[in-house]
Amino acid sequence: MMSEASSVNTKQNTELYGPTTPTRLNLSNPQTTHIFRSKLPDIPIPSNLPLHAYCFQKLPELADRPCLISAGRTFTYAETHLQCRKLAAGLSNLGITKGDVIMILLPNSPEFVFSFMAASMLGAVATTANPFYTTAEILKQITASKAKLVITRSTHVDKLPKEALTAVITVDDPPENCLRFSEVSEAEEYELLEAEITADDAVALPFSSGTTGLAKGVILTHKSLVTSVAQQVDGENPNLYLSENDVVLCVLPLFHIFSMHSVMMCALRAGSAIMVVERFEIKALLEGIERERVTVAMVVPPMVVALAKDPRVEEYDLSSIRLVMSGAAPLGKDLEDALRSRLPRAVLGQGYGMTEAGPVLSMCLGFAKQPFPTKPGSCGTVVRNAELKVIDPDSGCSVPRNRSGEICIRGQQIMKGYLNDEKATAATIDAQGWLHTGDIGYVDDDDEIFIVDRVKELIKFKGFQVPPAELEGLLMSHPFIADAAVVPKMDDVAGEVPVAFVVVSFDLTEEAVKEFIAKQVVFYKRLHKVYFVDAIPKSPSGKILRRELRAKLERIT
Repeated sequence: MMSEASSVNTKQNTELYGPTTPTRLNLSNPQTTHIFRSKLPDIPIPSNLPLHAYCFQKLPELADRPCLISAGRTFTYAETHLQCRKLAAGLSNLGITKGDVIMILLPNSPEFVFSFMAASMLGAVATTANPFYTTAEILKQITASKAKLVITRSTHVDKLPKEALTAVITVDDPPENCLRFSEVSEAEEYELLEAEITADDAVALPFSSGTTGLAKGVILTHKSLVTSVAQQVDGENPNLYLSENDVVLCVLPLFHIFSMHSVMMCALRAGSAIMVVERFEIKALLEGIERERVTVAMVVPPMVVALAKDPRVEEYDLSSIRLVMSGAAPLGKDLEDALRSRLPRAVLGQGYGMTEAGPVLSMCLGFAKQPFPTKPGSCGTVVRNAELKVIDPDSGCSVPRNRSGEICIRGQQIMKGYLNDEKATAATIDAQGWLHTGDIGYVDDDDEIFIVDRVKELIKFKGFQVPPAELEGLLMSHPFIADAAVVPKMDDVAGEVPVAFVVVSFDLTEEAVKEFIAKQVVFYKRLHKVYFVDAIPKSPSGKILRRELRAKLERIT
């Protein structure tokens, strides 16, 4: 069983919503001298505003402008805000109050936006999950978060533990004992009572594996998310990469923090239109970009591969695109160059983020009103109103420019902590407030950040997190597997794919092992290769020596 599920207890409300902060270990040298800041000046941030009020603060001037464009439906900013309020009133009528957790189990859709912002308006907390999760994966997250209500599609209802929920709402025709989304959102918006929300109250609870281990609930507050959005789109250099005239592509899944934050929240704050696309299908995507004149595309490296190499791209007018921002995983120089040849008028930049960091640590400034040139492979510079340092993993001392080490970030945008896991929180955020990312990188003479390696064990498949410990636990549950280890294998399309080394006590085929895992996990966690070995290399303390396994993998492939 996942550790976060077993640690849920009666202290949840205090730990998730209250003012207390877990005791943290001192993992860094307090005599830090090498601290890096943004090339742009700090800005005032209205961190006393609840997230929904901040995102819709410009509503009077944006009311009639398009906000959400999806599958033939268009909602103006006024209509979007009204739908959020009506849904919030409907959820309140069902008994959802401040501090309650609702799970949003939806693909990209206007209903996702309505649900997330409605939760914020109630002072509730949205925990988002991949609709393709298995029953076991959904159960773990519902149990850990203590979600009271799920908003989903009818096709996913059978995967829900309905006895543990107050209600299940479906955005399409509901099965028996479920509620219809459209009926819940018919409530009168004037019935909505304003919740008393403080800056440190939780508003989002995505799940992340952090630097190692199993998925944990990441507590993001109104203050942390408002701060992170403001770092990108507010200030004297307004709308750093988004404006009211932009149409932003939303094809990355909104349940993932990258899209939830850098597309949904940032675009709403900036007043941009959002073209909501349910899934990545290249022909339909190209048609939509041409039809809606998309100007900003948030992408991940596998999408860059398609845009750079698919011959169908040449058949469409993509000249409206002025900015392509890639994130979630590193983008190589060759791919950058290939995409630039397809979109010569667009500025291409990379960002660097981590759910626990709120989530953006750095971003390219090549598209600012006074642009700074960005080097190939760079993740840009640290965001405003934040500090970054690079530490030696062994000594904990900060290092100067052009020296590699673990990247650490400090600022109001980082997470409050892990849900009901003080030990993991203390291991990630030290006594001085520095969040340790588990990524190895350096800062060059021009303040640009480069990621070169990873301390953490996490595998990144197309930007999705694959925790080796989770797959190893499942493998070890097989009666014929005596020991197992999972490591990443480099892949041109996915970035990394999980492969397993297993020790068996009875004969097993590779396909049998892969099928055993595939039945229990979402598609991106499936094993791509299984190697049978006599023993798993381990340290005297029993820790898996993954470096040896990665070296072995390089030799045999």
